[in-house]
Amino acid sequence: MSASPVAVNLAINGKKWPTAAYGPFSDSSSAAARGGVPGNRLRFPGVPIRRDSCRLLRAGAAGPRRGLIGATYHGSYAPVSSAYDRLPLNALRVFEAVAARLNFGEAAEALHVTPAAVSQQIKSLEDYLQTPLLRRNGRNVQLTPEGARLLPGIRRGLDELEAALQSLRQERHTGTINVSTLASFLQKWLMPRLGDLRARHPEIELRIHSSPELVDFARTDFHAAIRFGAGGYEGLHSQKLLDESLVAVAAPALLAKYGPLPNAGGLAKLPLLHGTEIDWVNWCAGDTSSLQALPGAYIDDSASLLTAVAEGLGFGILRWTLAASELQAGRLALASDTVLPHQFAYYFVCPQSYIALPKVAGLRDWLLQQAAAFSAPPRSAGSDPQRRAKHSRPGPAVR
Repeated sequence: MSASPVAVNLAINGKKWPTAAYGPFSDSSSAAARGGVPGNRLRFPGVPIRRDSCRLLRAGAAGPRRGLIGATYHGSYAPVSSAYDRLPLNALRVFEAVAARLNFGEAAEALHVTPAAVSQQIKSLEDYLQTPLLRRNGRNVQLTPEGARLLPGIRRGLDELEAALQSLRQERHTGTINVSTLASFLQKWLMPRLGDLRARHPEIELRIHSSPELVDFARTDFHAAIRFGAGGYEGLHSQKLLDESLVAVAAPALLAKYGPLPNAGGLAKLPLLHGTEIDWVNWCAGDTSSLQALPGAYIDDSASLLTAVAEGLGFGILRWTLAASELQAGRLALASDTVLPHQFAYYFVCPQSYIALPKVAGLRDWLLQQAAAFSAPPRSAGSDPQRRAKHSRPGPAVR
């Protein structure tokens, strides 16, 4: 006695499909899955399912021969599986991190995972490719020839993927630019110029974060930063905005009382303020053996040091970019004709993919215009352009 088809209902991953038929079908070319009885199949109108991807568990076989089917589904009901489905994207990202540092521990720290998780991802990628990519030597590793050949392609792919994602992400914030910079630079140089930016670029809305720390563009929503450092920001678009110099300043009343800064021998008699940029020992040329323990308050914030000097608390050494507006307004006066070039400068930096955004390019161009119009400090015969200021205390070499 031949079995007639049974009408059933099927749900796959919570989605209900139209009535299907279970039973012997002669159409072997139709999209079907083998059921619990040899020769019987499940056929779903308009739903392509690979053969042997479903297994019949229970079906109503009595009465009106209609009922609910229970099935376990093994596989995709997409007609063709994309090659992208099999790409080990997470393992590729981990491999790039290890290859960049040649150290499992450092890669794990950068990815915020454990070294064991990094090792497992590398092993899965090597198993996937059936070839070793790294030679392990304790915690340090070396790329095999196969790993070295693979790395450039992975980096290009990850860069393009990141650029595509970030481009779409930034379209949701049209006009808004998140920028990081030093608080002192923001207060004394950038903020007084923001009115001009609004007048020239009303379409740009700045959100400024002040911090001495380097921002991680890959893990934050910052578009750009103004960094004070030595340059050479690998992997980023970078343009120098301003060179920096150091000048000795004082409040006009204090300068009138003590006069201009004397030579090294007379500094110990003056009220001095000490900052992070340079100490008075390094400021003075020649024999500075008498300046090893100069009295005076130490202030580790440049903007606060400027305020203290303007209040008449002592002589101070400040960056020209911070002191220039106060000198022009008459709240400060130059206490020496010596001008020392700083070892660091200000740079506009952003990810390479961001400089193509009109709002980011517009901000950069405006900053370059403002920097070009900014007056340099006066150079006197006493200034030595070959002599550069060095930090008096350990600090971040790049900000």
